[in-house]
Amino acid sequence: MYHHLLLFILLLTHCTKSKIQIPATKDSITVSASSANVPPPASDVPLKNMFGVNVYEWNFLSNPADVNNRTTIYEANMSLIKSFSAIRHYLDWNKLEYTEGNYTYAPTHDGSWDYDLIYTRCKQEGITTLIDIKNCPNWLMQTYPSSLQDIENVPAPYGADLSKPASYVQQARVAFQVAARYGYNTAVNPALVKVDTRPRWTNDQINVVKIGLGLVKYIECDNERDKWWKGPQTQQTPEQYAANMSAFYDGDKGKLGSNAGVKTADPNMLVVMGGLASCDTNFVKRMIDWCRVNRGVKADGTVNLCFDIINYHYYSNDGSVNPRTAATTGVAPELSEAGMLAAAFMKVGKANHVPVWVTEAGYDINQGSYQKAIAIGSKSVALTQADWILRTALLYMRHGIQNLFYYQLFDDTPGSPTQYATSGLAEGTKRRPAADYILQATKLLGNYNYSKTINADPLVDVYVSGKKVMYVLTVPDQKGRAALYSLDLGEKTLSTNVYKPTPGADAMTKTVGIPVAGKLNVTATETPIFIEAGN
Repeated sequence: MYHHLLLFILLLTHCTKSKIQIPATKDSITVSASSANVPPPASDVPLKNMFGVNVYEWNFLSNPADVNNRTTIYEANMSLIKSFSAIRHYLDWNKLEYTEGNYTYAPTHDGSWDYDLIYTRCKQEGITTLIDIKNCPNWLMQTYPSSLQDIENVPAPYGADLSKPASYVQQARVAFQVAARYGYNTAVNPALVKVDTRPRWTNDQINVVKIGLGLVKYIECDNERDKWWKGPQTQQTPEQYAANMSAFYDGDKGKLGSNAGVKTADPNMLVVMGGLASCDTNFVKRMIDWCRVNRGVKADGTVNLCFDIINYHYYSNDGSVNPRTAATTGVAPELSEAGMLAAAFMKVGKANHVPVWVTEAGYDINQGSYQKAIAIGSKSVALTQADWILRTALLYMRHGIQNLFYYQLFDDTPGSPTQYATSGLAEGTKRRPAADYILQATKLLGNYNYSKTINADPLVDVYVSGKKVMYVLTVPDQKGRAALYSLDLGEKTLSTNVYKPTPGADAMTKTVGIPVAGKLNVTATETPIFIEAGN
């Protein structure tokens, strides 16, 4: 993500203050929560799916003490990455195809990175990988006049008809190569899989063909193609991006040849739409309309789409999406348009039987940024960031979003007031409190599914895993407010475990709660608190 342009510091916005939005709730302040009657899950999405993080290859392979060694995992950073359930890897196309038609992975001829090593280690650690192939390679960018050259240009040669899938055949070919190598299909025709075997210097490690490594299930087509804040050479209409994705998805239904498109290499790999910055569901609807006209309808009556997953980006602040108004500060997720937008995208997704992901969300630490978290009462900015990050996960669980990735592992530019420059969830070799909370929540209830919300203020969410029930209580505010809540755990409940997120720790602080006649009085705060239904 390259948002660091002063041109739109006052323009870029992803949210506004609005009423708290949750599914239908039961408003009584005392609610029966007996574990003898376990509620069904509302979805099959585990909470851990809300804890992905955006990363770069140097986050894995750059050891400050050995800067020239890019073939060994830097374990200090890897210990931080293991706090998350998934990575979204910003992978510049130029790294894969430094010269046209010549593909490198281990090492890349641009930077000497080893992607085989990174993806293998992630799979070993149980971390899901989403590869986001983004930006134009230098050789493609140079087809543009010098005054228009930008790595974020539309991924087609200058002057090409952007409404035609064939204009994006180069990108479709690199997508095929990546899917053939890292996907699960071992039956790809070896004659179609290419690597650049030329050494760059004496004793240089040589790239070799590998097929069906089974390391990656998800691949994303570029990033924020609705770049309304940049020049026209970087922007695509929904119809143009649909044509682009049709090439990327399956070589425009096979029309671009046997070596173009993700699905051509691995039919079971899932293609994610490039994250939309505008949060505009009409962009997606117009892409679907393009697919209906140009790709047709399947036997079951559904549109033959050129993507498997809808994807957008949203940063909670006090601005507005429609009409677009400038933001001045980050705000708690419940006070932003996060819920409203999630509901709108989920409506489109459900109508077309497509999951919805949010692959960028977060808050800055620097107080000069309009995307900043703020100090609240005795809480530092970092602690507020932690609260709001965890509450963002809980909000998207309520609305059925299937995966969430935070921007990003480390600060892009430490100390900078530019938006998104200080959104890191780790610093040096240590987790910030936000990453502490993510790790702790994953350990406690990462495999739990959201069931329902039974109270609005404080929010009381019900999570289930088999016969186990967990209650999550949160005050949806940003002024240090607390609220007393009486939780009915059932008369047979004599004691229960109460868990509170704890900065600097690997696990939440656990205390024992003693209900009176089955009812536990809980002081909910703006930091979520977790209560087991019975013990």
